[in-house]
Amino acid sequence: MTNPNSDVLTHVDEHGQANMVDVSDKTISKRLAVAQGRINMSKTAFEMVVNNQHAKGDVLSVARIAGIQAAKKCGDLIPLCHPLMLTKIQVDFYPEANENSIRVEALCKLAGKTGVEMEALTAVSVATLTLFDMCKAVDPLMTISDIQVLEKQGGKSGDWTR
Repeated sequence: MTNPNSDVLTHVDEHGQANMVDVSDKTISKRLAVAQGRINMSKTAFEMVVNNQHAKGDVLSVARIAGIQAAKKCGDLIPLCHPLMLTKIQVDFYPEANENSIRVEALCKLAGKTGVEMEALTAVSVATLTLFDMCKAVDPLMTISDIQVLEKQGGKSGDWTR
């Protein structure tokens, strides 16, 4: 899906150089983004996670905390992202037994001058990576996929849902 409101790359200046966007003149508005990702694993690994029987402990709780921490550190990880004062970060897990997968969903929210899509994507990415790390001894063949923004609210470009 392309953004119907933009046809320019905002992180590149007129000379093609990397550029952090100046948001100082933008108005503060409520911003929200929801992203998702998925990790597929073996039936054994899946059952260990959802039944909280993993030798490493509560895998989902650790992945949730990792996702929350990642959203807070997004400005440190992605070079041109602004550091943001997030007011809400939520990371949820939706086990899908028919696929032996876990869908990870992250919501990020604030009142600010720039969007929170990157923070939601970073939360999902690190939460799924944490699941991989904690379960790789049981299933080193897991796959992470479908990382995408599902919803965005606020800002000049308006609201949209995938």
